[in-house]
Amino acid sequence: MPSLDVNETTLYYEDEGTGPALLFLHGWGTSGRVWGAQLPEFTRDHRVVTVDWRGCGRSARPVRGNTLAGVVNDLVALIGALGLDRPVVVGSSVGGAFGTELAVRRPELVAGVVPVGAPGYWPTAEGQAELVARLRRDRAGTVADWVPGWYAPGTSPALIDWTVRQILDSGVHIDDHQITAAGYDPRPALPALRVPIHYIHGELDAAIPVAVARECAALTPGGRLTVVPGAGHMPHQERPEAFNSALRAALARMTPITRDTARTTA
Repeated sequence: MPSLDVNETTLYYEDEGTGPALLFLHGWGTSGRVWGAQLPEFTRDHRVVTVDWRGCGRSARPVRGNTLAGVVNDLVALIGALGLDRPVVVGSSVGGAFGTELAVRRPELVAGVVPVGAPGYWPTAEGQAELVARLRRDRAGTVADWVPGWYAPGTSPALIDWTVRQILDSGVHIDDHQITAAGYDPRPALPALRVPIHYIHGELDAAIPVAVARECAALTPGGRLTVVPGAGHMPHQERPEAFNSALRAALARMTPITRDTARTTA
């Protein structure tokens, strides 16, 4: 099992393919397995790394470090240890926030960011404390009630059930991300972002409305947004072909920018 010891925890990762590097980050409580519909497409011409961030999937479940800064520090260590050459970071939900913060704090390490259904900021914060309280009272019931709303109507029940199982298999300490999410807002930093960013968002996302991504894209120099029709919060799983096409287009738009940046900084 490929794993890496970083910052007093152990991360599970998979590293396949050759070419420009992509680093895929899953959302809260799931795992790198959520990118299964992207691997066959992008390992053909990219080096693709998926990682289960701390507390999730096949990685360790530490009590400490379950913060945005903690995960970003893990990603910095991962990029260095694997010798990733300025990957484009593709992050689902809170994984998109991790990718954005990595670009803000360490822009020299990444060639671009693609937040997917990502919380550029939370439009309402009042429900986060109650959500955490409900998770502590009845984790299984709360997750089973909550997760179906991530997906668009008509989504396969098997996909929803699989997502629930992944979350229940992850560690309870990841709830710290829900506690701090209400205070997260990258908007003040976006106008100065030095890294290309392209949001991909499900048209029917009820967890993070598409208006959030639209506002964040407008604030970022060169920022773009692609909306996936008929998809909810997880377009890479709900509409994989449409998502893969959108990601291909986003990567193609980033390539000239990243090459020009490399020439400037060489």
